[in-house]
Amino acid sequence: MSTVGIGQRPQNRRQQVVKFLWIGIWLAYLSAPVGDLLHGGHRPGVQVLGWIGLVAFVAWYFALVFRTGRGETNRAVLGSVAVLAAQSTVLSLTLGREWLVLYVYVAISSGAALPFRMARWSIPVVSALLTAVALSVPGGRSFLTGLLFPALLGGFSMTGVRELIRTTVELREARAKVAHLAANEERLRLARDLHDLLGHSLSLITLKSELAGRMLPDHPEKAAQQVADIEQVSRQALVDVREAVTGYRRPRLAAELAGVEVALTTAGIAAEVPADPDLDGIPEDSESALAWALREAVTNVVRHSGARRCTVELLRRQTLDGPMLELSVEDDGSGGAGGSGEGPGNGLTGLTERLEKAGGTLEAGRVKGGFRLVARVPAGASPATADVGSAS
Repeated sequence: MSTVGIGQRPQNRRQQVVKFLWIGIWLAYLSAPVGDLLHGGHRPGVQVLGWIGLVAFVAWYFALVFRTGRGETNRAVLGSVAVLAAQSTVLSLTLGREWLVLYVYVAISSGAALPFRMARWSIPVVSALLTAVALSVPGGRSFLTGLLFPALLGGFSMTGVRELIRTTVELREARAKVAHLAANEERLRLARDLHDLLGHSLSLITLKSELAGRMLPDHPEKAAQQVADIEQVSRQALVDVREAVTGYRRPRLAAELAGVEVALTTAGIAAEVPADPDLDGIPEDSESALAWALREAVTNVVRHSGARRCTVELLRRQTLDGPMLELSVEDDGSGGAGGSGEGPGNGLTGLTERLEKAGGTLEAGRVKGGFRLVARVPAGASPATADVGSAS
């Protein structure tokens, strides 16, 4: 649903309607002057002038509230508040005490439309004017207490709401700016890294290409050697770029675990996932390899297994090869992690290569009532066997 803040102009027709209804509710307090026009015993000519004055006041009040935030100067807004105050004074002095309620609207519009440094003076001035007119109008003293406090309280409440909205808007703008700066900084960092990786290699390739071109056709052997060097440099540059990009998109095990339960639950699979695993001391390559293994395993459980339940466990184990971090993903489905269940798929082959590169191993196969994948990676110089997390 669209919302409209005090001190902000509506951005579309829906917000205009919402703001109109919100403001219109408070016009119910104008029942006193309306009742005075209907039942106050005024002459027809006075009634007509009274209706004209009331409609003009309400129209000016709406114009002030709806125009707030469109870029008007504080002087223009203060002038509009002064017009409302003048209308209230004329109507109260000529038609009676029932019209003193208009000053409450003047105070509230002052607090809502003016910045605090001006509203802190204009609201007391309006209240003082209300007091002076109430003491001058017959029977106005009895209305003074019931109107003075609402005028002061309502006016200063509006200043607080306006400042709160202004602070919220500034905070949102600051967050957006920080996010934009962070994105720009990341782009610059990527650009610097790629420049550092490729600058030297590309310069060398260019130089050797020029040399090879000069050596042809008089020295084909030397030109061939330059071309071979170019191939070697370009291959190394490609490896460097791949490693850099892999580093930028390196998955984190904690983040993957956080998304596993959501993915499984969304697919209608009951999930048991470790809560708050302790990954202190785990090498970055090991963590990344397990994160890829978890992502691939859960993706295949969701897509191919037809399982109703999936259990994920993460344990530290002490082996003859040293401390290992073991990830197991077991489901009760009929499919397999490789996609077909009849042999290792491309996903398992890729995971095996990735884990072997990190010094780990992968085991996957059918178990009683389902499929189980176990990935192990070195846990570094961590303490001996300890549970990192248990199914929760």
